[in-house]
Amino acid sequence: MSDLDAIVVGAGPNGLAAGVTLARAGLAVRVYEKGDTVGGGARTMEMTLPGYRHDVCSAVHPLAFESRFFREFGLRRRVDFAVPDASFAQPLDGGRAAVAYRDLDRTADNLGRDGDAYVRLMRPLVERASGVADFTGHPLLRLPADPVAAVWFGLRALEQGSGLWNARFEEDAAPALLTGVAAHTILSLPSLAAAGAGLALSTYGHARGWPIPVGGSQSIVDAMADDLREHGGEIVIGSEVGSLRELPAATAVLLDVVPRDFLRIAGDAVPAGYRDALERFRYGGAVAKIDFALSGPVPWTNEEVRSAGTVHVGGTRAEMAASENLVSRGGLPDAPYVLVAQPSGFDPSRAPAGGHVLWTYTHVPSGSTADRAEAVIRQIERFAPGFRDLIVGMNSRNAVEVEAENPNYPGGDIAAGAPALWQLLKRPIVSPEPWRTPLDGVYLCSASTSPGPGVHGLAGWHAARSALRHTFGTRISPDLAPR
Repeated sequence: MSDLDAIVVGAGPNGLAAGVTLARAGLAVRVYEKGDTVGGGARTMEMTLPGYRHDVCSAVHPLAFESRFFREFGLRRRVDFAVPDASFAQPLDGGRAAVAYRDLDRTADNLGRDGDAYVRLMRPLVERASGVADFTGHPLLRLPADPVAAVWFGLRALEQGSGLWNARFEEDAAPALLTGVAAHTILSLPSLAAAGAGLALSTYGHARGWPIPVGGSQSIVDAMADDLREHGGEIVIGSEVGSLRELPAATAVLLDVVPRDFLRIAGDAVPAGYRDALERFRYGGAVAKIDFALSGPVPWTNEEVRSAGTVHVGGTRAEMAASENLVSRGGLPDAPYVLVAQPSGFDPSRAPAGGHVLWTYTHVPSGSTADRAEAVIRQIERFAPGFRDLIVGMNSRNAVEVEAENPNYPGGDIAAGAPALWQLLKRPIVSPEPWRTPLDGVYLCSASTSPGPGVHGLAGWHAARSALRHTFGTRISPDLAPR
């Protein structure tokens, strides 16, 4: 017999959120983690030179202040954040740039003739940012808490996710600013799912900002792990779970794994219909990630770009769409879209005095073995001449190596499943509680479940609350606030 009430497999943000929620409910919880430290995609480590601390996957956290789990957990009281005035920027040729400030009107002032159009697009969402977060942070098969926010959001996603996406704009800066965020999804452009994700993230950027955790993303997961242990939970690192039969007895098991690995771990116990549904689950495009140690800040031609925590490098809307659509067809663009984070400009603890870390990734087809470092350097040099000369260390990983480091990224898919619209409705099955499996007391809690990718802890929190209702027979949601 075991004294355990619940076991969680995987100590990424979602697994830790599940463990924290169950431990706060008074249950005996044990978390098993394959790696030698907690965090999954939210780890921070030296990857280039001593003293340069790089985020392994996530770096900037638009959902840190909007996720309901993090709000209830009191994340802002546990972790120090730097919040740049400029959430993200889009450099353009000729020394121009579009910059998304937290101040929506300030953003509009730099968008020329399209400034008013951009404000009309975004203001209804920014004013209802919490409603947008609620709508996008739950399964789509539910009545939204703020129906007005959901309607505004849906109408704008329909516009920006279709051939109408240029209808309200006259110039190139505002469309490029929106497309740089939508391209996070690694989907074809335009598309409804990419537009929805881009609008949600842009909303948070104007409403609360895109915060950078001081000390790196590891600070977030360390705070969660500390709370879990403080409430009696146990974390076993360096322990890979190959089968449910290997686990000690427990009333509930929550798995922070992708459907492919759930089927392997659960084995023959999975009913045929559910197995077929999970086998139809599709993984998406991938990333190649390149981290740089620099001897100084990136010399962006446009000074305002230096004030942004995140930079979307890729040029105009048309250029980024062409690049991303080529990746969707299995190609590798010569001038790729590059997502850039420059955390050391706001958190000097990340590099030695005078040095900087630069976090980048670019999109590639699933399973690509291409080294994209040179293509990324060339694209940054386009908007920051002299960047190459500042590089003192570099770590480049292709998509296969990204998956090898984290099995929840099949083929290098950091979203743990294509975030296309149909698969956001069916993540991983069509259900008001998609975290429940047909196995008694067994739940899925990874980013492959609703509400999908991102460091928000919501998939784990939802799964744990589902387990509390259906396995432990209580509808009381535990208090998660710091004590």
